[in-house]
Amino acid sequence: MDKVLITGGAGFLGYHLAHHFAAKGAKVALLDIAPYEESEYPVGTEFYTGDVRNREQVRGALEKVQPRWVIHGAAALPLWKRTDIFSTNVDGTRIVLEEAFRAGVERVAYVSSTAVYGIPRKHPIEETDPLSGVGPYGESKILAERICEEFRAKGYIVPIIRPKTFIGQARLGVFQILYDWVESGARIPMIGSGRNRYQLLEVTDLAEAFWLACTVDPAKANDTFNIGAERFQTVREDLQALCDFAGTGARPISTPAGLVKFILRILEALKLSPLYKWVYETADKDSYVSVAKAKEKLGWSARYSNAEALIRSYEWYLEHASGLEIGTGVTHRVAWEQGALKAFKWLLGGRKRSRKPAHA
Repeated sequence: MDKVLITGGAGFLGYHLAHHFAAKGAKVALLDIAPYEESEYPVGTEFYTGDVRNREQVRGALEKVQPRWVIHGAAALPLWKRTDIFSTNVDGTRIVLEEAFRAGVERVAYVSSTAVYGIPRKHPIEETDPLSGVGPYGESKILAERICEEFRAKGYIVPIIRPKTFIGQARLGVFQILYDWVESGARIPMIGSGRNRYQLLEVTDLAEAFWLACTVDPAKANDTFNIGAERFQTVREDLQALCDFAGTGARPISTPAGLVKFILRILEALKLSPLYKWVYETADKDSYVSVAKAKEKLGWSARYSNAEALIRSYEWYLEHASGLEIGTGVTHRVAWEQGALKAFKWLLGGRKRSRKPAHA
């Protein structure tokens, strides 16, 4: 039986990768510094505690698991300290690659981000377009990709996946804030008019991309791929589809983008808002990628549209909202503390509580 070691396995993507690979018949092992809810993972999953910045811990897990593949998803999120972002995303990536190939791993698939493109004017974005990361997170992802390319140049197989913002069952973080507002019937302030197109991605579609990156012919897999939904509308239309499904009276409203961004910058600096620069600075811009290369070389395709992905994630939220853990924005599987945004929610009519969507 083929074995896969997933770094960052306690996170949202790691959770879904574990289930996806297990369903395909692979033996799954996880490595993370965060605690696991072991009962949530497939039977037979192996759990290891370790920091990708700690060479001995990475080496120890690899020696015990002896995987055929590694998916390197462990990363510091944008709200982490700058030093932790670079040490985890850059130094940790080099350690994982060095130790994985030292242990005889066949290929290491790297979880990058479309944050490496910054805020481009050209759409759809293609893999060959210039890289210009926004903030430490985007910058660190570019540096990590360069390390992956170093290993490719040495003859190793290192697929790089650049996913759009992915959502799905158990996705919380910033999206939990959206779902909370929708559930409570609040007006949903968009940054700007909402006439821009912002591509999302359902997490199971992303998990399938990683399965293909690990299993298709190495000559095809050893490349860099954008992954995103193939069906998406404007931000306003996709949000309206979610609000219509919820049936709570919530609806999207336009706001002056410049003013809202100015306020959010201040709130972020004062640590009164969980929204970080990459979220609000790109929210009123077109943001979508071409997935032509992934379709051609990996044989990948997306099952879910933006609206379908939002609704699937919202349904899961409704089923689990009463028992959610509130955190500080360091993982996407924890509901983030809203800070000053709670006051805006109240002002925008967020008072009602409805536990069942209209179409349930």
